[in-house]
Amino acid sequence: MSIARTHGMRSLSALNARRSFPALFVRGGTSNGLVIERRHLPPQRQWDTVLPAAMGSPDLHGRQLNGLGGGISSTSKICVLAPSTRPDADVEFTFVQVGIKDGALDLAGNCGNMSSAVGPVAWDEGLVTDQASKVQDVGDSGSYREALVRVFNTNTSKIIHSRFRVSGDPPAYCHEGEYEMDGVPGMQSKITLSFLDPAGAKTGKALPTGNAIDLLTLPDGSRINASLVDVSNPGVFIQIDDLGIRGADPATFTPQAVESDPSLKARLEAIRQAGAVKMGLDPRTESVPKIVLLFPDSGSADIDIRCLALSMGQAHKAVPLTLALCLGAAANMPGTVAAQVRRARSESDANRPVVIGHPSGTVEIGATFNNGHIVSADLLRTARVLMKGEVFY
Repeated sequence: MSIARTHGMRSLSALNARRSFPALFVRGGTSNGLVIERRHLPPQRQWDTVLPAAMGSPDLHGRQLNGLGGGISSTSKICVLAPSTRPDADVEFTFVQVGIKDGALDLAGNCGNMSSAVGPVAWDEGLVTDQASKVQDVGDSGSYREALVRVFNTNTSKIIHSRFRVSGDPPAYCHEGEYEMDGVPGMQSKITLSFLDPAGAKTGKALPTGNAIDLLTLPDGSRINASLVDVSNPGVFIQIDDLGIRGADPATFTPQAVESDPSLKARLEAIRQAGAVKMGLDPRTESVPKIVLLFPDSGSADIDIRCLALSMGQAHKAVPLTLALCLGAAANMPGTVAAQVRRARSESDANRPVVIGHPSGTVEIGATFNNGHIVSADLLRTARVLMKGEVFY
């Protein structure tokens, strides 16, 4: 047997001995991460033996160099997909936030950005049946076709309708288009997400305490007003002024400024945990609720409310999408902190989407109410499959 052949057989044997699973690496909105079919993973109770290593966690240096994670919360994400047996859903998915430094798997909440990738991936991977009935022409020319995928999110037990562009025969997801979203370079086709009946995703009520504003008592004895709202994902909303930071300017009060202030971050975590307790949630769970700081002035006639959010203990460079949905709904709830700082509107503009300013730009959130009940929260995203192959762990 030749040396070359022996070397080749040993290499093949070594490759087969490695642990791997099929996956896609996908950008969804301003996040990216792995999308995996559930059938390729062990039972859920064993996910902690597979998923952290795939993302490069735990990593005490916070870089995830030994995996596919990007070292920040918005790039350490996983979506696990499977066909659904529910009559109101085509596919179901479980969102997993992977702890960067500790490798902990957090399934407490959903990710709105990564939700945008679920419909297109499920469609192209054959997880959606009877596809012909789910495609319709949009516009008069018939040159633009759109598919509808009904998604059940297991983290929140809520339904999301995902509408996106398809082309070809058979129709496949087409990311090319003319929609531009802040935080992502270039233009692509839009994905419309409708979060149905989004109130009470984790607590059962839009206002878990029944109050528009609660007074939170912190471990040091100080107190602060906060709105505790649960729409799509729970959020703790506070005014920056109430932190003693007067005249905060979005140009200087940035995610980088927050990250460089350990005492401020510690205080914000104490507020988040106090809010979690009031909402009946586990304060040790980093992913829910998240805390959102609201500027006293949007700084623009085109922006209704401006925010800076923290996710998994890190200042977010844009805004977690489910928190934007929550904020958009809160801005329409009388008496909340969000409603108090929201830019005043004329009656003719009252029903227009709420424009939320964040460190990377803006996002528009539409909410449909019926007798005070939130029927749906809607927004636009883009998504693109970046890679498909085997993940070794």
